[in-house]
Amino acid sequence: MNSLFNPSHLPFSGVKSNFLSIIAAVVIVAPVCSAFAQAGSPSKYGPPTDVEFKANLDGTPQRYVELLPSNFDRSKAHDMLIVFHGHGAPRSWYVQADDPHARATRETAAKHEMIFISPDYRASTSWMGPSAEADVVQIIRDLRQKYWIGNVFLMGNSMGGSSVLTFTAIHPDMVDGAIAIIPLANHLEYRNFQDAISASFGGTKQQIPAEYKKRSAEYWPERFTMPLAIVTGANDTAVPPQSAMHLAEVLSQMGRKVLAVSRPGQGHECSSDDTVMAMEFVFTNTVNRSP
Repeated sequence: MNSLFNPSHLPFSGVKSNFLSIIAAVVIVAPVCSAFAQAGSPSKYGPPTDVEFKANLDGTPQRYVELLPSNFDRSKAHDMLIVFHGHGAPRSWYVQADDPHARATRETAAKHEMIFISPDYRASTSWMGPSAEADVVQIIRDLRQKYWIGNVFLMGNSMGGSSVLTFTAIHPDMVDGAIAIIPLANHLEYRNFQDAISASFGGTKQQIPAEYKKRSAEYWPERFTMPLAIVTGANDTAVPPQSAMHLAEVLSQMGRKVLAVSRPGQGHECSSDDTVMAMEFVFTNTVNRSP
């Protein structure tokens, strides 16, 4: 067995087995807070714009959906939220879906008058492989040239939440806050969706284990210096919560600003209340870049 598959090589590996055995006692199971969702009168977004750009990586046409606040003012700084859809979903999911999580994400971002970006990140089965990563780097840099942007926040669910953790671990200097909903943090241990992941990463975990480790946030806790919120379902079998919750526990021990929510009896889903709570935690705890 390759040494990269050995859990003893994980950071804080001695903590992991103990943490998983008492997860309900250790992890913060934050209370539902409807006050977040009810506070204030959310601003509105203008109509969505489907933006095509030429990828610097390979010259292919790539796309993202852009929403600007209805009162958008180019002469003022706006924070930006980049949202990553789940496996099999289109780039329009966070913009159009009537799902409670997607709707709460839009409404909360609008309340904060954020630029809202929803990229393809290499079609519907990305998992933040090298090509998707390069596209997101380009999108952030291009939009910083186009608009006056303060903080950059990343958010996603399932594959998208996992992609938030992956991108943040690789490019912590580009991310001011991260919100990962029902994510995974260890691709070496994950067993589902392996055909899509191997296609995205450029090979199987047996062929390129170092690439899978690079994209596994659980191995890189020292890079998470920004506020982070993680929401999981304790009974999730599609994307099991253990690796993400272990990352949260390690970050908590390191004194980082982290909110970890694990809902007993919940599967692969996230409520609107937990969505808003996670977003507000990260936004509130982020130092404002804007002058």
